[in-house]
Amino acid sequence: MITSNQVVPGMIISLDEEVFRVESCVRVTVSKGVPFIKTKLRHMVTDDEVEKNFQIDQEVLEVKLEEKKIEYLYAEGHKHIFLDVLTLEQVTVAQEIIGDKVTFLKEGTMLNALFYGNVIYSSELPQFLELMVSRTEDMDPSLAMSASNRIGILETGARIELPMFIEAGDVIKVDTSNREYVQRI
Repeated sequence: MITSNQVVPGMIISLDEEVFRVESCVRVTVSKGVPFIKTKLRHMVTDDEVEKNFQIDQEVLEVKLEEKKIEYLYAEGHKHIFLDVLTLEQVTVAQEIIGDKVTFLKEGTMLNALFYGNVIYSSELPQFLELMVSRTEDMDPSLAMSASNRIGILETGARIELPMFIEAGDVIKVDTSNREYVQRI
């Protein structure tokens, strides 16, 4: 436990069994009344931002998230099954945690994940993945950045812009942070 005076941006705290990242923190002093700590918090699962005021010296539960490597196994409805590579236990992750990263997931993909207890709060793909192009489509000329690009659908279902010389069956390197083609492998 820490006090509200010790809360700083970037810290992870727990309120009512929900986990939040502190975005900002300001001490507010009013001419008539008791000073307080005003914070903006971002929910670690839903990414919603909320404001919360704390009394001076109010106890706050600081949370230490543990980073683990997990390996993607398969999808099961709206949940995804991973393997914790250290403990060899299966971990179920909700679709909300994975978000749009799901379009790059295939069996064996390794992710870094932040856990609090047995609950996963965020996951991060490797910056570069090697994926096979399943098929290609010509782009709408009005959307193309240049006349030499087209849309490629990868083995995972992700759609990215590719150069014209890339064909179905080619294995390419993809930058997952900006969803862009890097090179043919």
